[in-house]
Amino acid sequence: MIVINKVQTFRKQKKMTQEALANKVNVSRKTIVSLEKGNYTPSLLLALQIAKVLETDINVIFYLDEE
Repeated sequence: MIVINKVQTFRKQKKMTQEALANKVNVSRKTIVSLEKGNYTPSLLLALQIAKVLETDINVIFYLDEE
């Protein structure tokens, strides 16, 4: 199983840059880049913070691909 995320989609809907999102959740822009590329799985705390900033339910932004 892998974690799929829609961070980039929701971030762009909010017209937010990677840098702005990174600043709001106290991580580097490189972390957001890695996350959006699927190279990084965030901690539960970071995932919750991102969902809150993007004003979206965590289950909509992050979900498991069971294939």
